[in-house]
Amino acid sequence: MAHDHHDTGHRHGHRHGHAHGTDTDIDWGELGPHLEAQAELLAPVYERAMAWLAQEVTEPGLIVDAGSGPGVVSCLFAEAFPGARVVAVDSAGPLLERARARAARQGVADRFDTVTGELPGVLDELQYPADLLWASRSLHHLGDQRSALAAFAGRLTPGGTLAILEGGLPSRFLPRDIGIGRPGLQARLDVLEEEWFARMRADLPGSVAETEDWPALLTAAGLTRTRTRSFLLDLPAPAGDRARAYAAASLSRLREGAAEALDPEDRATLDRLLDPSDPASVHHRPDLFVLGAYTVHAAVRPA
Repeated sequence: MAHDHHDTGHRHGHRHGHAHGTDTDIDWGELGPHLEAQAELLAPVYERAMAWLAQEVTEPGLIVDAGSGPGVVSCLFAEAFPGARVVAVDSAGPLLERARARAARQGVADRFDTVTGELPGVLDELQYPADLLWASRSLHHLGDQRSALAAFAGRLTPGGTLAILEGGLPSRFLPRDIGIGRPGLQARLDVLEEEWFARMRADLPGSVAETEDWPALLTAAGLTRTRTRSFLLDLPAPAGDRARAYAAASLSRLREGAAEALDPEDRATLDRLLDPSDPASVHHRPDLFVLGAYTVHAAVRPA
């Protein structure tokens, strides 16, 4: 269940960088390197979100990253809250292996644990309630989001905080008119992403349609003091190598997954954008940037 952030861009927070064809199954283990590189690029966003949370979450003893993926964010939590123990929870064992290796490299392994299993039930295996439970784009991979939020809230200590990263805006890498193909390519790709996301949600076991009013859902889970803040990732042109690799990986996954749904002209444009030998590709063009908005909703369990 990795905390994926979908990022070929990001509409309701779902760009997970997965394939987006008719098959909505996701091989999280295979996505490990992509998820890791993506989260590293987004580290400034997570760090600002943690500083915002720290205004109310003071000296947490236990932080749980629910749907942690390869543990990039889990380790950032360990650094941001040096007095906390951090538990990374995910259903993908290979991703948690990466998380443990990262914690060791960063010198936080002595207060870092992992738990393998499916959310939300696996949270019952935690020995202690959490002072802060973080779920970054893992909730929308659970069929019944309302029920899952109630389960998340139930694992908090009184006065503990639940923070979810869901929503935001589609990421952008390119100007509207890129000089090849028909202008507005990324907006059309957003539509394909939305359709894929709707299918992915509908295919989940026990899927329940839910109005995505996250503060209202947090309140319904028995939490109070809801607050919301969005954080910008703004890497202006000319992009560096990591940003180019991120854009290329995101567009490549879209190209693979949505090939049948793309019209021939857009498919040809994407092929040029992904061809390292083409001067108009994302590997070389001087106008490539990365711009995205990431929304975090937080609420507190009454003491």
